Amino acid sequence: MPLLNSTIMRLNEITTLVDDKTKLTFENESLIKDIFKQINEKGEKYDVDEIESWFENEGSWNTKDVRTRIVNISHYAQSKFEQTNKFRIVDDTCDEGDSCSCGH
Repeated sequence: MPLLNSTIMRLNEITTLVDDKTKLTFENESLIKDIFKQINEKGEKYDVDEIESWFENEGSWNTKDVRTRIVNISHYAQSKFEQTNKFRIVDDTCDEGDSCSCGH
């Protein structure tokens, strides 16, 4: 699945905000985690392989370890969101009224 333009804009934001592309600071990692969290919360789906490819082809991320760390953050953020979001999907409407066995 190709990356959405809005997701690419957020990846460009990461590129702009990280000054040293050869190593990530704690602050950089926190920022990147937050950006991927926001992407997921907006419902934007992405393929982690596409994220990896984008950073490889972007041009300024020449250190493989740093690219790998960003990809790992994106994967972790996506997995965490999917796990926690599963439990939030609750149908609070009930057609059976007071005799409902679902507890509503």
